[in-house]
Amino acid sequence: MKFFIRLFFKSLRTVLGPVMLLKEKLTRPQGMTRPPAAQKKVDQQCRSLVLYQYQTCPFCIKVRQEMRRLSLDIQRIDAQPEGADRQALLKGGGKTKVPCLRITDKAGKTQWLYDSEKIIAYLRGRFLTA
Repeated sequence: MKFFIRLFFKSLRTVLGPVMLLKEKLTRPQGMTRPPAAQKKVDQQCRSLVLYQYQTCPFCIKVRQEMRRLSLDIQRIDAQPEGADRQALLKGGGKTKVPCLRITDKAGKTQWLYDSEKIIAYLRGRFLTA
């Protein structure tokens, strides 16, 4: 039974995935404009952030749209396929749930933030006034 459920959802992702990516592309928000010095400062701060995501996850798409809206150049890692990236997410954050934002502070301490709403609130709080 578990096999058929997985097959069903895999088939559903195969069909709906391209549609979701097309919708993301067509509804791409315009990024905010900052003075060059301010944008450079934001880009520098974004180097300490990494978004673990699945390409067709609706919650990940929501976070990526907000990143575009805020003009944030945050590294994105696809954690869907089995491999080193997925294992890094599991080892660091404790679960393979996405979206997950890895935040590394200046001291090198890492925090793992799950849940799209919490990630968006964090990004807005940190970068909306920047």
